[in-house]
Amino acid sequence: MKKQLFVLGDSISMHYGPFLETFVADRFTCTRKGEKNADPGDLNLGNDINGGDSALVRKYLDARIARGFKPDLLLLNCGLHDIKTDPASGAKQVSIIPYEENLMAISRLLQMAGIQTVWVRTTPVDETIHNRIVDAFWRFDQDVGAYNAVADAVFIAAGTPMIDLYGFTKALGGHPFCDHVHFTEEVRRLQAAFIAGHLLAG
Repeated sequence: MKKQLFVLGDSISMHYGPFLETFVADRFTCTRKGEKNADPGDLNLGNDINGGDSALVRKYLDARIARGFKPDLLLLNCGLHDIKTDPASGAKQVSIIPYEENLMAISRLLQMAGIQTVWVRTTPVDETIHNRIVDAFWRFDQDVGAYNAVADAVFIAAGTPMIDLYGFTKALGGHPFCDHVHFTEEVRRLQAAFIAGHLLAG
């Protein structure tokens, strides 16, 4: 009998998701936040499908777990929305201390609910491209590194397995982006294959 894999993450996970679903089809039935094939809306926003920032993920899991949410495996990520930076003030959407607090609360929630979780490290940002294309908010790769380090500490302490999608994607080199932060179709397929390899080896 197939196990249920639930994906909760940002638009990066929305893009590699269809490939991942195919790669793990023999072992997992894949679902994610929101309705399958629903309109993704603005990929820059947390919404019915997009996991959004850590505060939104925390709120979502708190509500779902209270209603008995318990997939066999949760593939989890948040960070890209947290590091959104106001160009005028330099303020983050979720600064690093609240980000850590949110992840710690999320980790406790999942442990108390007995939900097996795999954390996916946040993917790289090419700030030169990003901050030229998008003027409403900026992102910086050094923030990705800092927030990933915080997440590493939280989930290593909790004994939660992690997939280094940041390192994998960075190592691909070349020009992996199709816009300010999202990846080409081929990179999405490779990311899904990389994640599937970890999940199927477990």
